[in-house]
Amino acid sequence: MKNKIIKSAKDSRTDKTAKNKIRAKNNRTTFVSKEEVLKFEKRLLSVKDTSSNNFLNKTIYGALEDVAEKLPKHFVDLLFIDPPYNLNKDFGNNQFKEKSDKDYERTFEKWFLSIKHTLKNTASVYVCCDWKSSTSIYSVLNKYLTVRNRITWEREKGRGALSNWKNCSEDIWFATVSNKYCFNVEAVKIKKKVIAPYKENGVAKDWTENEEGKFRLTYPSNLWTDITIPFWSMPENTDHPTQKPEKLVAKIILASTNENEVVFDPFLGSGTTSVVAKKLNRKYIGVEMNKEYCCLSEKRIILADTEKSIQGYSGGIFWERNSLNIQKDNVVKGRTRSKNNIYEPKLFPEK
Repeated sequence: MKNKIIKSAKDSRTDKTAKNKIRAKNNRTTFVSKEEVLKFEKRLLSVKDTSSNNFLNKTIYGALEDVAEKLPKHFVDLLFIDPPYNLNKDFGNNQFKEKSDKDYERTFEKWFLSIKHTLKNTASVYVCCDWKSSTSIYSVLNKYLTVRNRITWEREKGRGALSNWKNCSEDIWFATVSNKYCFNVEAVKIKKKVIAPYKENGVAKDWTENEEGKFRLTYPSNLWTDITIPFWSMPENTDHPTQKPEKLVAKIILASTNENEVVFDPFLGSGTTSVVAKKLNRKYIGVEMNKEYCCLSEKRIILADTEKSIQGYSGGIFWERNSLNIQKDNVVKGRTRSKNNIYEPKLFPEK
């Protein structure tokens, strides 16, 4: 069968010459055609139609500064921000230009303050960044919130470099509005293969064995090495240039929310945050200024009605990389699941 020539959402811009994109027959990348854009744009919420009671489980098409003032106070349980990094980047019809560190810090502060009013007193905030923008992001968060930690996650394939060290990691700052916040560590345990199993008096210590091998359930650290970047053979893959993996977002949502709580992404991009929130029985709201990406988000949200799996997460546990063949819907002894297979979070009290 010959490769099929199709046009991606990013290629269907009206202000630039469209280019045909050739995809292999086994390429599972999700995209939207021009016809699908016309279909899915009817599902989008416009800025003028946004009100205080109609925005949940919606994708809002518009610029953040226009949408923010329409949103009510204190309804968000988890704010996940994946802003444009301080790099020259093309996001479809919108380009972001690199700024000085101070100017980028002011820009991010303006973005954050425009939506700070939406946060509950118990809300958690996660902000993605790279090594260049990390200090600017920290500066702003530390001014208005309590910064709890910095997560560093390893990209499976680093970006190449000939005159510098290969850049293969990114940061995520974790902060909270107050000392009362949700953090459910039991929901984000990782199952790893044990290389050198230890026994005490002939009894396995901290690990179990089955027909697939010896495994240990471990609590996650702030160094994440189990994340796989979406690629062409994965249905979660899109043409968005800075798409985050569903597994990464799932860890954050499971750790910092209960079911039916609200997850807000003000830079929605290809829709990953809303998609994962839906798969995990959370409410969601996403804001995106690129129409094609909004429509791509809606397509993925609809697909999540039937495709509820998250790569690297099964049986209520996260698995290390390259373990797809041994992932099963395991029942882990001694752990209490809710009826929807989500562990009940703990709410940390005020100190």
